[in-house]
Amino acid sequence: MSLVTPDFGLLFWMVLIFGAVFFILAKFGFPIITGMVEKRNRTIEKSLQDAREIEGKMAAMSEEHRRMIDEARREQQAMLTEASETRRKMVEDARTEAREEAEKIVSAARVEIAAEKETALRDVRKEVALLSVAIAEKILRRELSDDKALNEYVSTLLDEAEKSNPPKE
Repeated sequence: MSLVTPDFGLLFWMVLIFGAVFFILAKFGFPIITGMVEKRNRTIEKSLQDAREIEGKMAAMSEEHRRMIDEARREQQAMLTEASETRRKMVEDARTEAREEAEKIVSAARVEIAAEKETALRDVRKEVALLSVAIAEKILRRELSDDKALNEYVSTLLDEAEKSNPPKE
């Protein structure tokens, strides 16, 4: 028996055993193996399908997330614009109110200044009148220091009074 060329009997028994093992494997082993492979194939297909669904959901969620961020930015911008408008309006209202208050104060000051001016003019006129009377008194005392000049002056005044006020009959 040589290792390179087997005998016909050995070859016969090897083929017979191989056929029996192949038959047993084909009858019992291959269906189980192919069933396991098909089950594994279905599991892989289901996992791939689930992954595709999850990927689609993730894309939709990503789009929704982006939309929500855009909406939040728009709302933030609207709030900032509204706050800016409110601030501008409040500043404008405060300016208007301050302007009106300043006009009231200026008006009141003008009235007060006019009243003070009138009072001051009245006081000045009174002082001028008092000074005029005092000066006239001093001049008349000096001019009318003798009785003759005094009598003449009184006569002149009486004549002027009669001319300006004629007697009523």
